[in-house]
Amino acid sequence: MEQTVFVELQFWLLVLFSLIVPVAIVWTCLTARALSRLTVLAIGLSLVAMAGFDLYLLQVLSRMAKETPSTADDALFDSEITIGLYLLPALLAGVGVNVTSFVLIQHLTDAQQRFFRRHGEE
Repeated sequence: MEQTVFVELQFWLLVLFSLIVPVAIVWTCLTARALSRLTVLAIGLSLVAMAGFDLYLLQVLSRMAKETPSTADDALFDSEITIGLYLLPALLAGVGVNVTSFVLIQHLTDAQQRFFRRHGEE
């Protein structure tokens, strides 16, 4: 057993999927000149999936922190500060759901306009 969870793979996956990958996705979205609807949908769904994975990792790390002798990881993963760690996955999920909803609403609006062009306003 390790002395702290900060050296575990799960901790580094949490850092990767909570901070590094979402920042890279947002940076890509802000610098891209054109994105297809399918790409935007994939971005939204990947943000929601990352949020779910982050929640899983937070639960695993919380359990692991209780078993290690280190008090530093207990202070982060087994205390009131843990609530703050859950805000980032909530933010990722919220943005992902909004992006996915935007794509769905845009698609349905386009489909409705095509219907009205074919069949006229009834």
